[in-house]
Amino acid sequence: MYDVVIVGAGTAGMSAAIYARRAGKTVLMLEEAMYGGQIINASEVENYPGIQKIPGYQFANDLHAQAMALGAEQVTASVTGIEDHETYKTIQAGDTSYEAKTVILATGAKNRKIGMEQEERLVGMGISYCATCDGAFYRGRTVAVYGGGNTALGDVEYLANLCEKVYLIHRRDSFRGNAILVDRLQKKENVEFLTNRIIVDLIGEDQLDALKLQNVVTKEEQELPVEGLFIAIGQEPANAVFAPLVTLDDYGYIEAGEDCKTNVAGIYAAGDCRTKQVRQLTTAAADGAVAALAAVEFVNELDAAS
Repeated sequence: MYDVVIVGAGTAGMSAAIYARRAGKTVLMLEEAMYGGQIINASEVENYPGIQKIPGYQFANDLHAQAMALGAEQVTASVTGIEDHETYKTIQAGDTSYEAKTVILATGAKNRKIGMEQEERLVGMGISYCATCDGAFYRGRTVAVYGGGNTALGDVEYLANLCEKVYLIHRRDSFRGNAILVDRLQKKENVEFLTNRIIVDLIGEDQLDALKLQNVVTKEEQELPVEGLFIAIGQEPANAVFAPLVTLDDYGYIEAGEDCKTNVAGIYAAGDCRTKQVRQLTTAAADGAVAALAAVEFVNELDAAS
């Protein structure tokens, strides 16, 4: 019986582990893949208070080392279900069941895909979801970025310093991202905006060769030869497995406020997986701390009553 089981070992999950362990509680993190979450894909982190610049993977490694040094445990497993027994929870992960007095859901969010059949086949063969991870492979080549938010704009700026030509494809004629960044990109000679367009086909067998675009206004189609496509159309949470127990909003995020409390007593949501306005490294860490301290209080109340 653990005091706290944390589902996910990204920034929110590992921050929660640190706070719960510092409070003297037993902690288990369940992570289906590599610890660290999305931040491991960042070439540099420059917006975390107190740290001027650090590679994303190093930030994740340092956070993980801190949690483990404090005595947190970690198991690599995919959680398939959680049951609430009021005074304790049962967490099913693979073939193993774990029991805990509290659960913190910190599963983050994943890159949203276009949803085309060829997409999966061409990942790593011309399609990428991380410009800072894979941009160097396309040095001196022609690529496209699909999206209209700050992530897409940032990807274009990064790639423009590496690639011969960068197209920014966006389904609207205006951008959700920072206006200053849009203005800066429009002045770059090797950047071209293709607005009011969507991707309707990915052309290529073993390698991406071109994109088929459609103008959403005129319905006119065009073929755009590119060697790489960086998809930046947002993120989506992976919370469906928890839906029978905790309440999700219309977009699949766990309904939890700034106190990180879900509709189930003793279950908390932290980081990008919960409903919130700002999803940043700092807010993920903050959520981890808030959720952990709430879980600690819940455990203390249970222990006092037993």
